[in-house]
Parts: sequence; structure tokens; C-alpha cells
Amino acid sequence: MSRVIFVALIAIALGTTLDPKPAAAGSLGNYEVFGVDNDDMLKLRAGPGIGYKVILGLPNGTALRVHSCQQTGATRWCNVSLKKARGLKGHVSWAYLRKM
Repeated sequence: MSRVIFVALIAIALGTTLDPKPAAAGSLGNYEVFGVDNDDMLKLRAGPGIGYKVILGLPNGTALRVHSCQQTGATRWCNVSLKKARGLKGHVSWAYLRKM
């Protein structure tokens, strides 16, 4: 549990110091889910924040297409679609994405 908190704090620190501005419109490219604990999944949400409904859990290695990102509080949220199911869209935390 302390590892999860440590990783989350690092991700927040990097997200707020590297680029606190929203990303430019348009596709940012292909990414994969990375850094989620083995017994957990990254939550694909209906909107950019933890108050939004969870649509689906995404395990490490899930391929995504990032369309845009925005800073909401201390978290950078990205609007994404699944590469294998393009109609399935939502928002995930940037902290758990790795460029493919």
C-alpha cells in the first residue's frame, strides 16, 4: 500500500511540474497502461476526475489512443479510446500511461 501512495505522489509531482497546461488538441498518440499494481486496474472514467463513473478497469499493457489531456487539480487526465475497441472512450490518469 505504501508503494502505491509513493508512486501516486511521484506521479502527481511530475505531472504538476512538467506540464501543468492542457495538451494541444488532437491526438497525442499511442500509449499503454503501465505502473498499475498487479492486483489492481487503471479506471477508465466517464469524465476527468475521480468523481466520475468508472466505465471499465484496464490492466497493465492495455493499448490506448490518447486524444487530449487536461489538468484537473493535481492530476492530469487524458481523453482516450481503446485501440482494439475505438468506440470505447473515457478518461484516465496520465500518471499510468507509457508511450508505445
